[in-house]
Amino acid sequence: MNDVVSYADVRRWKPEQLDAVHQQLGNRRDDLVNLQDELDASRNPDGWNGDAAQRSAEQHRELVERMRSLVAEVATVRAAVATAADEVTAIKRRVEMADREAEGHGFQITEEGGVRDVKPPENVPAGEAEQVRAQRIRVRDDLVDEIEKILDQAEATDAALAEALDAADEDEVRAGAGTTLASAAKTEDLTALADSAGQPPHNTAKANAAWWKSLSDEQRSALRENPPPWLGNRDGIPAVVRDEANRANFDKTRSQLRDERNRLAQGGISEDEQAEADQLDAKLKDLDAVEDTIARDNRQLLVLDASGERVKTAVAVGDVDTADHVSVFTPGFTTTAADSLKGADAETQNLVAESQREMMRAGKDGEVAGVFWLGYEAPQTDETADVTGDSVVSSESAKEGGEKLNEFYKGINSSRDTDPHLTAIGHSYGSTTTGYALQGGGHGVDDAIIYGSPGVGTNDIEDLHVPEGHTYRLEAKDDFVADLSRFGGDPSHMDGFTDLSTEKSDEGAQVTGHSDYLHPDTTSQHNIASVVGGVPENAVEGKTDGVGDALSYVPHQVQEGASAVHDWGSDRIADVKDLFS
Repeated sequence: MNDVVSYADVRRWKPEQLDAVHQQLGNRRDDLVNLQDELDASRNPDGWNGDAAQRSAEQHRELVERMRSLVAEVATVRAAVATAADEVTAIKRRVEMADREAEGHGFQITEEGGVRDVKPPENVPAGEAEQVRAQRIRVRDDLVDEIEKILDQAEATDAALAEALDAADEDEVRAGAGTTLASAAKTEDLTALADSAGQPPHNTAKANAAWWKSLSDEQRSALRENPPPWLGNRDGIPAVVRDEANRANFDKTRSQLRDERNRLAQGGISEDEQAEADQLDAKLKDLDAVEDTIARDNRQLLVLDASGERVKTAVAVGDVDTADHVSVFTPGFTTTAADSLKGADAETQNLVAESQREMMRAGKDGEVAGVFWLGYEAPQTDETADVTGDSVVSSESAKEGGEKLNEFYKGINSSRDTDPHLTAIGHSYGSTTTGYALQGGGHGVDDAIIYGSPGVGTNDIEDLHVPEGHTYRLEAKDDFVADLSRFGGDPSHMDGFTDLSTEKSDEGAQVTGHSDYLHPDTTSQHNIASVVGGVPENAVEGKTDGVGDALSYVPHQVQEGASAVHDWGSDRIADVKDLFS
């Protein structure tokens, strides 16, 4: 950036380059902070005394302080770069709008920021000439005023970033309180900015999004640099911020679990404590799986929650903040991060790639992101007997998970300036959870896909609040779960679903059973990818009926009849109340 910012400079600014620098600085900061163990190990050994020991200790203290200063400088510059990236993005948007406005009225904004009349209107009636001239003068003056404001904002952005760079270069940045490298990043200025942001008044996607958008760029940057533990799990916060916050909180989450596990182990684990110890061990394995998964390229960690009985998580492939198409897949029975995340992440990556190919095949551009959402505790085998609680035969886990999933859907839309094409996908018990999430309404889901579904919690497709004709169902041969009709009836008998084929076709192989719907090079994967990519016309329609569907028809009809009776009774009660009102 130059001392004097010109309009030509602003046109050439690229916020994505600042985003890349922000990421690189984050990696550098993490590398520095991760040297803490080596610094600790290099302290004087116990029992070493004398002049040499004293000089060694002093040199170690100086080294620690230099390292802490460096961490503070990187944190300060990184926050300033994040602020500048946001500002440059806003400035570029203003430049594009000004250029469009100028072109639409026959003007051109020059590289120097002047306004040139390049295409005055022709054949203007004599009686309207003065009015047209006055109008063009107003447009020109408005453009000149906007250009001045753009350049003022650009100058301020340039100066703020330069100030942070100069402060770091002149060693004017003071490390945060404490003795560790991590605490050094919490400088007084960044801490004050983060504290001034406060918290959202309510933990809803709408409130979180409104709070985040109300903050200044400086406050947002300070929060990103030193995120509070709760920030990463708040629906409505941008995905990139959630990812950074959850990654920053990851080691602390694991340390807390390890400390709790070590506490239990002291003096031996009693029979009563063994279940708690086993649960902690399982959570640590869950975190290992999450860590391995987010180490892969192009991943976003959108949920990290170690409370409750199992770790909850959500990992995206792609950029949820910018993708044109976003899918959210919810799994079902027996799913855990430790046992399921690696395979699920691979399926998500394949689905994103296949969706991209289907778009290209249809001659459409755009980016796709896919989320594996395990933000609820899916029922497990050892809970089957708990028929009124967490059992797979109970709807309780699906209802609780559905409330969280509904907010997650809302958060994707509310965190962005433009809504993506959003597809909800649910498999097995996860389709039931998806069904309850959709029944919550207000979710912004454009398409919904269920497969291997024991029911979506209702027998009326309108309850899902998905646009008509945009709800899809797949059922493979020999998938007995899809015929259970456990939750709201068998979807294969519900009006309004579009049935997509799982049979062999020109688009892929057949799938059978309950678990292979997303297997590569199958008709079912092709169909799901076509919907996710916004090209459902590429999908192969078809329905696989078996003995189970015939058997499930009767209980489905019974549930539909019961629902109709309930609706009729509600209407009659309302009529009676009206008579006495």
